Amino acid sequence: MTRAGTTTGVRYATLVCVVAAGIVGALIGVALTATAPVPGVAQVSEVVSAAIPVVRVLLDLSAVTTIGLALLSVLVGYDRPKLTEPIMRIARPAGVAAALVWAATAIVTLILQTAEFKPGSPRLSMGDIGSYIAEVGAGKALVIVAVLALLHAGLGALSLRHGEKVPAEVRVGLGLFALLPLPVTGHASNWNYHDYTMISMELHVMSAVAWTGGLGAMGVLLVANRTLLAHALPRFSKLATLCLIISAATGLFNGLIEISLNPTIGFWAGVFTTPYGQLVLLKLLCTGAIAVLGANVRWRLMPQIIRHNRTAFAAWATLELTVMGLAFGFAVVLTRAPVVAS
Repeated sequence: MTRAGTTTGVRYATLVCVVAAGIVGALIGVALTATAPVPGVAQVSEVVSAAIPVVRVLLDLSAVTTIGLALLSVLVGYDRPKLTEPIMRIARPAGVAAALVWAATAIVTLILQTAEFKPGSPRLSMGDIGSYIAEVGAGKALVIVAVLALLHAGLGALSLRHGEKVPAEVRVGLGLFALLPLPVTGHASNWNYHDYTMISMELHVMSAVAWTGGLGAMGVLLVANRTLLAHALPRFSKLATLCLIISAATGLFNGLIEISLNPTIGFWAGVFTTPYGQLVLLKLLCTGAIAVLGANVRWRLMPQIIRHNRTAFAAWATLELTVMGLAFGFAVVLTRAPVVAS
């Protein structure tokens, strides 16, 4: 019989809330950025226009899941295998599945963006996809992401057989590296302050994914195991604080620079009257809410968790992760939204 406080269990409701929130955020962003069709110009299918951000948010959330599950091994430690292995026997195959979903959504995104690149085409051929990859940076980036995600799945498969002989740090590092290609093909590639904005965007993405992934892994897998949660949460809290600071600062910097460098619209008008500015404000509101929720976990719940007392961590973590999912949905549309008046 398993001792109280050291049980294993998967909280699927948390995962469902995050995915649903991400899709809702993406659809809200699509509604905010929708434009009227221009007569005489070939229009992208509405299905494609809506599907791209939805699939992109699924891509991002699968990346978050992959990296978070790899990070979980670091957070729980390696010195108590009898206690940690029941959890890791769930986390490792889940990490492989998430990496495969990551690769699959990258390929689906590539197909959808090719269709967007060739509006009005009745069907796509492999030649069309090849041309998109050759001509557009986002196409090359998606191919690289798919390959790296498959490589991550391969390392994860090895860990199923060999456990922690396949270092979790390597899997975390590879996952973070796989995040790098896509951000540089968005707004940052066109900004005047290219070097600064590109670095800022990469830091923003990596910090947001590590922060969300770590909390998600604990919120889904550790809530029923008070012993491991008491060990992992204080370690994660330090990482989360750093990620919050980096993510908030870089996100604000990226958004304000993009708005201020637009010569056709004033700064304040850009913030409040453009869909881009409105999405930046929504993301900032999400960040503020996440900071408040995180502070509650750190200052009110964590002392009780460290003492192995029963707490409402599962509910608070689910709420925080749901807001994070919403922010990811806004972010997906934000990377594609021009700074123009609505």
